[in-house]
Amino acid sequence: MRAVRFLLVFCAVFGFTGLLGFQAVADEKIGVVLMHGKGGTAKSKSPVGKLAAKLEGAGFLVAAPDMPWSRSRGFDKSHTDSMKEIDEAVANLKSDGATKIVVGGHSIGANAALAYGARRDGLAGVLAIAPGHTIDTQGFQDNIDSDYKRAKEMVAAGKGDDDAEFKDYNQGRSSTLDIPAAIYLSWFDPEGPASMPVNAKNLKPGTPLMWIIGEDDRMMERGEDYVFAKAPKHDKNAYVVIGGGHKATPTKGAKKIIEWLKGL
Repeated sequence: MRAVRFLLVFCAVFGFTGLLGFQAVADEKIGVVLMHGKGGTAKSKSPVGKLAAKLEGAGFLVAAPDMPWSRSRGFDKSHTDSMKEIDEAVANLKSDGATKIVVGGHSIGANAALAYGARRDGLAGVLAIAPGHTIDTQGFQDNIDSDYKRAKEMVAAGKGDDDAEFKDYNQGRSSTLDIPAAIYLSWFDPEGPASMPVNAKNLKPGTPLMWIIGEDDRMMERGEDYVFAKAPKHDKNAYVVIGGGHKATPTKGAKKIIEWLKGL
């Protein structure tokens, strides 16, 4: 009789603690900072806007801010100050109840997410969607005539706050930016803070990385070794190739992204 009573008590306690464990898992809420590409937007009809809606529909909290490299802002802040804007988005998600934070983005937004993951502890993951802005490559610098050198000279001469016209290159298209030299240098210096291979290597320990890319993306030819393989090893790291090109990856890859997020 005593053995039966002990078994009933054991089962009751085990069941209660098991319920607490289940409740703890149920109370977890992943918040995702989702950043658009260069000259882009997170409005509802944009690739990032559509992905944000799918993530929210899957139960995630999402912040999709208008970043300094957006269509309306045109690189109005330095790389360092852009990291502070991501801090604000993270803080907002936490105040909304997020218990885990993933920072991600599309194209240069993915570049910024990697940079953030290399500079901030405690992220549940970094999501790099069709990453871009390959300033560390010779091809990119050839296309902008290594204009960062002119910006560097201006900064050295004490003219870093002066606006000038600098070259940019994005997905096969050349353009110009009329911005302060110091801001341009922070984003376009091949040895500066926006280098993806360096930032991947410096991701904070314990930060998993998802790299998702379309098979028709220009970046595909660089393969895993260019950036992804440089990230610290993690059992939840994922290199995913899907159909389509650069712009389609946020929408075509939504299902894979949601699966990865749910596994964190």
